[in-house]
Amino acid sequence: MIDSSGWYQFARQVPSPYFDQRSDVQDISLLVVHNISLPPGEFGGPYIEQFFTGQLDANQHPFFKVIHNMGVSAHCLIRRDGEVVQFVSFLERAWHAGKSSFAGREKCNDYSIGIELEGSDFVAYSAEQYQALATLTQHLMVHYPQITEPRITGHQYIAPLRKTDPGLVFDWRRFRRLLVR
Repeated sequence: MIDSSGWYQFARQVPSPYFDQRSDVQDISLLVVHNISLPPGEFGGPYIEQFFTGQLDANQHPFFKVIHNMGVSAHCLIRRDGEVVQFVSFLERAWHAGKSSFAGREKCNDYSIGIELEGSDFVAYSAEQYQALATLTQHLMVHYPQITEPRITGHQYIAPLRKTDPGLVFDWRRFRRLLVR
């Protein structure tokens, strides 16, 4: 259930200023799975939303002094309890992938959708997160038919040596099994 303006009906909307226009919305053809926790390794709290909306207070944690002005976003975040928070319309370019390439094509932000899982490379994701990710992915695949199973990947694969998320604890087989139900 994605509306005509690119918002997911089952997500809480928290608009981010960190996006721009896609050159071609017909080119949406890749889904990138990430992870994030703020502070690193800690879950819950308002910090991820504050980070993606430019409201992160650098004085709240030493790590925040390094990242608070980065100006990045993702289309959605899936919290540990399965709640989906959407920051950027799927029709617009979120700033999630950075320097990246998929199947020989660079600048993945141009043609991808970025989904963050609240987590880390070292802590298993929750059943609720897998289910929410599978449900959202199914809706995305219907709405954007160029996103097919082989075009769902992790940040670690589009930015190797630079990124490691969603990490080795992400169970790709479990996620793919949920997609076919």
